[in-house]
Amino acid sequence: MKPIVEIWKTPNLVIDRSADDGGHGWIYNLDPKRPDKPAQVQFSWGGGWDHVSVSWPNRCPTWDEMCKAKAIFFGPEECCVEYHPAESEYVNRHPYCLHIWRPQGAALPTPPKGFV
Repeated sequence: MKPIVEIWKTPNLVIDRSADDGGHGWIYNLDPKRPDKPAQVQFSWGGGWDHVSVSWPNRCPTWDEMCKAKAIFFGPEECCVEYHPAESEYVNRHPYCLHIWRPQGAALPTPPKGFV
C-alpha cells in the first residue's frame, strides 16, 4: 500500500477520518456519469493485511471503479485481490461493497499471464 502521505495527496479523495491503522473517506469522480456523487472508501493496513473497501449506496462498484481505487491506494506493480471466500466464511455488512486485499510481506501467487 502507498504511504499515507502519498494517499493524502490524491486530488479526488477526501479523507474524513484516519488513525494509525487506516481511515475512511470519499472518492469523487469515480463514476464518470456522476462525478459529483462520491463512493465511500475505507482503508486499513493492520493485522498483516492492506485493505480497501469501496461502496455505493445503491449498486456495486464496477471493475473500472475498483481499478481506479486500487491506483489511489496501491502502486502500479502491487498485486492485490478481491477474494471469493468459502461460503461458510461469508460476511456481508453492506450489499454494495467490494474489497481489495494484499498480504503484507508476502507475494501473492498469480496465474501465468497467458492464462488471463
